[in-house]
Parts: sequence; C-alpha cells; structure tokens
Amino acid sequence: MDETDRAILDELRRDARTSMSEVASRVGISRASAYARVKRLVDDRVIRSFTIDVDHAALGLGLPAYVHVRIKQNSWKSFRTKVWELEEAAHVALVAGDFDCVILLRARDAAHLRELVLERIQSLPEVVATQTVLVFEEHVGPA
Repeated sequence: MDETDRAILDELRRDARTSMSEVASRVGISRASAYARVKRLVDDRVIRSFTIDVDHAALGLGLPAYVHVRIKQNSWKSFRTKVWELEEAAHVALVAGDFDCVILLRARDAAHLRELVLERIQSLPEVVATQTVLVFEEHVGPA
C-alpha cells in the first residue's frame, strides 16, 4: 500500500460508482494503472466489496440505536447467528469491556426498538443483560 493506493481508496469510499477514468484523473495516474491497482486491492482483499450508502430514514428505519449485550460464556457464535437473523441488525461486534457485544439496530420508531430489545434480543437464551444507547446523529467517514 502506498499513497496512490490510499488515494484510490479515498475516491472509491466517496463514491464506489466513480469511473476508473475519473479515479485515475483525480489521483493523477493512467486509467490502466488505476484498473491494475484496484484489481490488486480486490485480489489482496483490501477492498472486500463495493457497497451503497442507504438513507435508512427513507426506508422507514430512522431510529438507530446501539445495544450493548452481556452474554453467557462461550455463546458468541450462537448469539451472533441469531442476531444476524434480525433484519434490523446493521452491525454486530464482539467487544471488550463491561459488555461482550455491541449491535447497531435500525428501528422504525421507539415502539419497534422496544420490541426488538425487550422481546427479541432479551429473550435469547445467550443474553444476560442489555443496555440501549439511542443515536441522535450519524456520520460515516471524514465528511
């Protein structure tokens, strides 16, 4: 990885649909070089996927919340599998600290969030305790 690779990544993070010609122009390299570098970044699994940025509020899921979860010992794999069955789960992480896991949920409203946490997550046999943190504003990347 060099500065040119990092610049290419920055351009693609801003908009993964940017043409290779445009990426090359912005970074100051040839189109062929940009293609070759992106291919290498994909082959080396530096770039794992090309994604879209979704307006969750426009989809009716405008209430994000982080749910911190304490789980029973040795239950991470089964817990993780069950949490990913929730279509509202956007991110699931095993963490260190007072809680074992953090889940980013996207709910329609407070009643939907309540149902997700109190009825669906807390009812899982792996769960010992939860703490919910509402998100008031989100920012992804340097913007």
